[in-house]
Amino acid sequence: MKASMFFWSFILLFFWSSSSQDRFQQQRENLVKNQLIPRGIKNKAVLEAMRSVERHLMVPKDVQKHAYEDRPLPIGSGQTISQPFIVAFMTQAIQPEPGMKVLEIGTGSGYQAAVLAEIVDEVYTIETVEALGKKAEKTLTGMGYKNIFYKIGDGYHGWEEHAPFDAIIVTAAPEEIPPRLIEQLKTGGKMVIPVGPSANQHLKLIEKKKNGKITSKELLPVRFVPFTRRDN
Repeated sequence: MKASMFFWSFILLFFWSSSSQDRFQQQRENLVKNQLIPRGIKNKAVLEAMRSVERHLMVPKDVQKHAYEDRPLPIGSGQTISQPFIVAFMTQAIQPEPGMKVLEIGTGSGYQAAVLAEIVDEVYTIETVEALGKKAEKTLTGMGYKNIFYKIGDGYHGWEEHAPFDAIIVTAAPEEIPPRLIEQLKTGGKMVIPVGPSANQHLKLIEKKKNGKITSKELLPVRFVPFTRRDN
């Protein structure tokens, strides 16, 4: 009798889990079709990554039902998981491809790192809030990502021992671009970074040209959490 009850409990759990996964997969597909493609996300690798990354595993259970809505969600410590469109937009802006090594400043939930890891060879991610960084590492490791490398520290300094990077993505807004990040960008590389005070931020694309010239282009107005500092 007990064995029979265990068997049917297992069967019900299996079908509930499969149904839940199918539901989340369909929600990701709807997000791509209804929010990302119509708003200019065209890079096939980026779209495929957005279809694949399980955002619902990176948010608290009480907001999982909202995981594939195109909006930020709270993740604790006064931080949020970024809006999917912004993650896709920033990823597309660096023109990611296999073979690249990318630095991310602001691990947060791990969502941006996971999207990058679906495309590029290596992702180096730094988080200033230790609790968030440790949680993201545990989550992403549990999801099977083996090409993401983690550090708790001050992202203002970058990660010099692994520089130069093909691209850098910054997911918090400083009022000025940290000079060490530009130094750690490879010649020909790109950095996407929100810059400015909370009421007047713009997402910028920084490029280090082969002649050594640094160019800056405003992409769109945004609102990110402020860039915070800590002692390493």
